Amino acid sequence: MTVLVTGSRGAVAQALIRLLRERGLPVRAASRTPDGPDVVHCDLSDPSTFATALKGTTSVFLYAEPSRIEEFTEEATAAGVEHVVLLSSSAVLSPDAESSPVAKSHLDVEKALDASFLHTTALRPGTFAGNALTWSRNLRSGRPISLPCPGSHSDPIHEADIAESALAVLTEPALGGRPYTLTGPESLTFTEQIGILSRVTGRSVPVRAVTREEWKQETAGHIPAAFADALMDWWQSTDGRPVELTAAVEQLTGHEARTFEIWARDHVGDFRA
Repeated sequence: MTVLVTGSRGAVAQALIRLLRERGLPVRAASRTPDGPDVVHCDLSDPSTFATALKGTTSVFLYAEPSRIEEFTEEATAAGVEHVVLLSSSAVLSPDAESSPVAKSHLDVEKALDASFLHTTALRPGTFAGNALTWSRNLRSGRPISLPCPGSHSDPIHEADIAESALAVLTEPALGGRPYTLTGPESLTFTEQIGILSRVTGRSVPVRAVTREEWKQETAGHIPAAFADALMDWWQSTDGRPVELTAAVEQLTGHEARTFEIWARDHVGDFRA
């Protein structure tokens, strides 16, 4: 079994590559910007890179890039790929998934894989715990963190749990072929997450409640307006409302999902540097 891991510079992919190598399984790291001799070029928006990356692989860990997904499924089928594990998103389960810029890219890839001849497993994590890294500068500087919905709940999941879930479905054939909604073990508000980070890092950081428009203006340089609106719509829908949790991580890995505090301790250096 040779596993092609796309998006190899991402946190989940890096963790999965380590796990596969620890198992002694052949793995081929792939990136659109390869940074070493052991990483092959695979740009999921450029079909000319697919054939070489896929040659000789039996399984693929795939990031959700919809622009050329039909060509990718054709090349993967021609290469003899037996199983594709997609890093999707629980956003595809939302009633407005078709119109949401956050969900649609993942939904389009899921549909293309379902329409292909490839055996596919979709992993649908909720909120990545790693999203909290966007607050790292504030924790280092002591500047307030601006939030339009401080009481909004999410289900932060450790990237290690996503990687271990991917390893399970890649190595246990009976687990594949169906979607899994992955969550962390707790529904936490933004304020609670920041409190945990403050406790772990020993740095107190205030939260500044802002309006929707103020937050859009602050983030305009790196979040497109449509995505910002979609995010805030979701945050407003979970403001004061705990989100539903699943036991899928435990089902796949045999252990409970890691807490946000464990993630914070694993990444404490990112907030102190």
